[in-house]
Amino acid sequence: MSASLLSDISIFLLSLLVGFEVISKVPSTLHTPLMSAANSIHGIVLVGAMLTAAAAHTTVGYVLSFIAAAFAGMNVVGGYRVTDRMLQMFKRPPLPPKGGTDQDRS
Repeated sequence: MSASLLSDISIFLLSLLVGFEVISKVPSTLHTPLMSAANSIHGIVLVGAMLTAAAAHTTVGYVLSFIAAAFAGMNVVGGYRVTDRMLQMFKRPPLPPKGGTDQDRS
């Protein structure tokens, strides 16, 4: 195992631990707004997957970059759907028409 691979694996594992600790400290009332703000990060992951696909030269590289792009795309779409559902909860219900209905006039 080379020193650069060991360094990359160490950074990856440390980032997993830090990410888990940060997310686990977020109260549940702030989780949905946090997810809506994270959509831009998922977009960057999608761009990274596309750049990886452009640099791939083997079948394994193409397959892994396709899987990464698929998961990143699902993450982006799911994040925006959750955000849309969250915003729908804050819409006011439509107001009834003024003047009543035809049955009230009879």
